[in-house]
Amino acid sequence: MSWIAWALLSAFFAGLTAVLAKLGVAGVDSNLATAVRTTVVLVFTWGIAFATTRTADILEFPRKTWLFLALSGIATGLSWLCYFRALQLGEASRVAPVDKLSVVFAIVFAGVILKERLTWQHGLGGLLIVAGAMVLAWGRK
Repeated sequence: MSWIAWALLSAFFAGLTAVLAKLGVAGVDSNLATAVRTTVVLVFTWGIAFATTRTADILEFPRKTWLFLALSGIATGLSWLCYFRALQLGEASRVAPVDKLSVVFAIVFAGVILKERLTWQHGLGGLLIVAGAMVLAWGRK
C-alpha cells in the first residue's frame, strides 16, 4: 500500500479513537484512562512487532534513534494525557478538530527542525486547517 492509504487508515482509526475514548473516559479519572489505553497500545504494538520483525534488531538501534524515539514517546504520552482530559471536559466533535491542529504544528516543525521545503500549499492548507478547527470548535451549537 502507498503512504496515502496508510495515512487514510490512520485518520480513520484516529477518528474512531476520539469517539471510543470519549465513551471510555466518562466518569473516570482521565489520567488513569490514558494509562489503560496506553497499556493496550503497548501490548498490541509489541505483539505486532514480535509477529512481523526480528526482535534482535532493537539491539542495533543507534543511541540517536533511542533518544528521538524516547522523546517522541514522551510527547505522545503528554499529548494523550491532554487529549483525554479535553475529551472529558468537551464534546468529541469539538475536541478532535482542535487536536488536529497538530497537523499545522507538524508542518511548522518539519520546516524548522527537519529543514523540509515548505510551499504556499503548506501555508494555505495550514490556514484552512486552523480556520476549520476554529469553526468547528467555537461555532454555535
